[in-house]
Amino acid sequence: MSESSGLPPQVQERLLRLQQLQQTLQSVLNQKQQIEIELMEVEQALSEIEKMSEDTVIYKSLGSLLVKTNKMKITGELNERKELLNMRVKVLSKQEERLRGQIKDLQAKIQKDLRPVTPP
Repeated sequence: MSESSGLPPQVQERLLRLQQLQQTLQSVLNQKQQIEIELMEVEQALSEIEKMSEDTVIYKSLGSLLVKTNKMKITGELNERKELLNMRVKVLSKQEERLRGQIKDLQAKIQKDLRPVTPP
């Protein structure tokens, strides 16, 4: 913001901080969405594996290779991944909540700063 905007430096700083918080929130929401998509994929894979018999041949992807594995091993790996993803969603949800609170507080301060002063 330029000096010619007519806004006090404190308000300019708050507006800049608000913009930064909004960008951070958007980033957190994007990360959370990606993790939730991956979590759904893991849950879907677990659901399909449950339907298979113990002797069904299962392959998992390792880079550009497909490697043969067994039902018990892949179920354990997927459950571990699911647990990790659930933890990350919880952390990002808390971060999202905190950011939303900070944005709300900052918006209230900015609105108060921009309210015209009326004589008593």
